[in-house]
Amino acid sequence: PQEFELGLNLQDIEIPAKSQIGHLYHIYLGPQDLKTINSINANWASIIHYGTFDFISQILLQSLEFLYKIFRNWGWAIIFLSILIYLALYPLSVKQMRSMKEMQAVQPRVEEIRKLYKDNPQKMNKEIMELYRLHKVNPFGGCLPLILQMPIFFALYNALMRSVALRGANFFWIKDLSEPDRLFILPTSLPVLGNEFNILPIIMAIGMFFQQKISSAATSGASAEQQKIMLIVMPVMFGFIFYRMPAGLVLYWLVNSVLMLVFQIRMNKAR
Repeated sequence: PQEFELGLNLQDIEIPAKSQIGHLYHIYLGPQDLKTINSINANWASIIHYGTFDFISQILLQSLEFLYKIFRNWGWAIIFLSILIYLALYPLSVKQMRSMKEMQAVQPRVEEIRKLYKDNPQKMNKEIMELYRLHKVNPFGGCLPLILQMPIFFALYNALMRSVALRGANFFWIKDLSEPDRLFILPTSLPVLGNEFNILPIIMAIGMFFQQKISSAATSGASAEQQKIMLIVMPVMFGFIFYRMPAGLVLYWLVNSVLMLVFQIRMNKAR
């Protein structure tokens, strides 16, 4: 059994002789479930707080609950939530892909500038930025969808970690979407990974690898070497980051990665 401690910080109080002062406290010990708390006292709803992105967390949870009523499964609810968020960010994704294509188009000229001014970094950077300006290329344009995904990611993480809705919710081999998927338990503990074999983060990392490979441009020189390194480093890094995260969160990111991969393949065919 787990042990908990509850402490109260009170201001210094002077109690006159032959008198007494009383304090009345209401303490709720239970799951962070809004319906349960509202049934006890609607004024206590504010005790549920999901961190910095609480507002987004609340919206995501309400959306998940709505989708759960339709599909009667939390796993499918997360998948369709991922699709809805992807569709909402689709215009930005198109802009990101166009920005990447524009970057690829000017990449040969960028390589020429780097070779020409390799001994003058300041001049080299100035010429590259001027090239971007002439071709109306924004080197940071492809980062916007990912930046917008981050608040959603952290909000969903806090929602899944603290909400009781997904506790014990199963989906295919996953027994609890609020925990790592644990396909099976290894007989011995491995460095970093421990004794749990979680397949979802591995599938997600493989999907990220193919997405980056398909979207990468044909370059040469130092840029090509950096691209090859990032092609391996990024998926592996994300695989380690997600390895012990809730399966529901990994499922959300996996679906998003698959949708981006399909979109990239369609863009390449259209080109």
